[in-house]
Amino acid sequence: MSEHTLFDRKLIAQRRMTALKRAQEGADFLMKAAAADLQDRLEFISREFNCGVDLGGHTGHIFEALKASGKIKHLLRADLFDADPNLSEPDLILDDAVLPFAPESLDLIVSSLNLQMLDDLPGTLVQIKRALKPDGLFLGLLLGTDTLAELRDCLMRAEMEVSEGVSPRVIPFADTRDLGSLLQRAGFALPVTDIDRLTVRYDTMFDLIRDLRAMGATNPLKERLKTPTSKKVFMKAAEIYARDYSDADGRIRATFTFASLSGWAPHESQQKPLKPGSAKHSLAEALGTKEIKS
Repeated sequence: MSEHTLFDRKLIAQRRMTALKRAQEGADFLMKAAAADLQDRLEFISREFNCGVDLGGHTGHIFEALKASGKIKHLLRADLFDADPNLSEPDLILDDAVLPFAPESLDLIVSSLNLQMLDDLPGTLVQIKRALKPDGLFLGLLLGTDTLAELRDCLMRAEMEVSEGVSPRVIPFADTRDLGSLLQRAGFALPVTDIDRLTVRYDTMFDLIRDLRAMGATNPLKERLKTPTSKKVFMKAAEIYARDYSDADGRIRATFTFASLSGWAPHESQQKPLKPGSAKHSLAEALGTKEIKS
């Protein structure tokens, strides 16, 4: 593992498999929401794809949403790190940091709630674009800015008060503007980014942490604190959470932000922006005002 890596990918793989084996009912609510988002986006795409890949595969919700769309002739499920023991055998198993696809071999690649765990997101986006045929489509969904902002704030304040120091506990999340720029840099045409927020309510902070553990989504940072955290830190954090982020009924709020991405492999049939100076009408005409020439 490079000294410059942000994530402990081996730990992510271990926690993912543990979560899948224990499969706690209801803990897949984020993936269900992601599948619903994907279905909505596919409805607005008026074309069919010959060969598509569900890049990540876990829980099967994304695969089922793609299959239900009826828009992919040959659909492959690529499980992340290991095969999901709760599903049928995947078509392949991979690490999304190093994709095995041949150049221009796929018409559609979909990644849902995996990309935020990559050390080199720009590199993976380049690999995805390279694997797409001309006019092939990439659809991505990852956790964005403000995800778990409440938990991050409470843990930081509690640790400062109890331990007089702060350790990294919640992963950094990308801004949609940055993600749009990354799509462009990777060579995608017609890049689009959007954001949506999902607020989930819990009785206590410990119920939220239980769900995160059931998702295999607890702290995967390489520089995480390696020694057990004092119980006092968590009790103080729960106290701050209940005081500052609760509703009138006493239940606390947890924010998850979905950052959706889409981009097409360039093709001559796609719309292209007009060249500077080629407009037939001036901005002044469009606004109904008088143009003042210098």
